[in-house]
Amino acid sequence: MTGLGPVAAWPPAPIRTERLVLRESEARDRAAFIELFSSPEVRTYLGGPRPREELERAVPEVPGRRPGLFVADLDGAMIGMVALDRREAERPGHVRPDAGEAELGYTFLPEAWGRGYAVEACAAALGWLAHVLPGEPVVLCTQTANERSMRLAARLGFTEVDRFEEYGAEQWFGVRTSAAPSC
Repeated sequence: MTGLGPVAAWPPAPIRTERLVLRESEARDRAAFIELFSSPEVRTYLGGPRPREELERAVPEVPGRRPGLFVADLDGAMIGMVALDRREAERPGHVRPDAGEAELGYTFLPEAWGRGYAVEACAAALGWLAHVLPGEPVVLCTQTANERSMRLAARLGFTEVDRFEEYGAEQWFGVRTSAAPSC
């Protein structure tokens, strides 16, 4: 299941942070989406890169246009994306008996790494979610080997709930309540 469904009017007005704008995807973002999905660096912990030729054929003119997906825009250019989806019931890791928790996901282009953009964008998206779905817990799952993602989870206020094996690697599963401090 993707997206958060009809939780609020979508897309919301662009969300402005100190340096970024979180907005709905546009046609001008297509090249950046293809770069994200074909980059060996970006896809190290996400199942590996997809072939660029395949993506050129498959990615629609306006990629990623769905409720819950924000483009992180720096000075008019996409540098990454933040997604809030429902965690699929059949996957391991849940904090509710009926599953379906909001799950945070994000990817950023390598040239944007190490500058705090992911924390800034994720915190803004989490703030938006806390406003439209007060009290909604948010989960995050990442490979324990992904040290950058583990640090980001801690900075965003996620606390460990479980570890399990999935996709051939140990996964860290954490939760953040809307009461958690934002960065």
